[in-house]
Amino acid sequence: MESLDSAGWARLFDACRESACHLEMRDHYAVAEEAADIEKWRAGDWGPEQDAASKAGWLDLMRATSARGVRLRRARIVSEPVTEYIRFEHEGTPQNIAAGEEVRWLPRSRASGLALPGNDCWIFDRTTVLFNHFTGDGGWVGNELTTDARVALLCAEAFESVWELGIPHDTYVLR
Repeated sequence: MESLDSAGWARLFDACRESACHLEMRDHYAVAEEAADIEKWRAGDWGPEQDAASKAGWLDLMRATSARGVRLRRARIVSEPVTEYIRFEHEGTPQNIAAGEEVRWLPRSRASGLALPGNDCWIFDRTTVLFNHFTGDGGWVGNELTTDARVALLCAEAFESVWELGIPHDTYVLR
């Protein structure tokens, strides 16, 4: 298992020509880089400016990728009532949208009939999949990259099924 640095992420997005789709299926992420941000958010010391500054590198990458005509979509499957982390993530989503991402939310109760991959993943041009691995409590483990055509098709079809049922960010109400 590998762990991509910012240059590795940039290479994946730079190579992408048509679409990059992110399927998120966890209710909690305990990524070290976000710990301080979440604490500030809990304390009420967090807003759009702080969120945008915290993920400026990512937002710059999304803007550059979108400017090349690549469609960027993110689908999040969430349990309801949502967790504190999902509330934090939802509040920061407008910055992702402003950078060129489209975002939809799917309540987990509406996903029962879907065949889904076992891990969160990015699907690039329906040919390359980057799986994101986490511990049971949401800690970061690493990435797994594959160009296996069967796996890419499975993940692309799963993403499209979630996207079809998903609720656009601007109309999804946290429960």
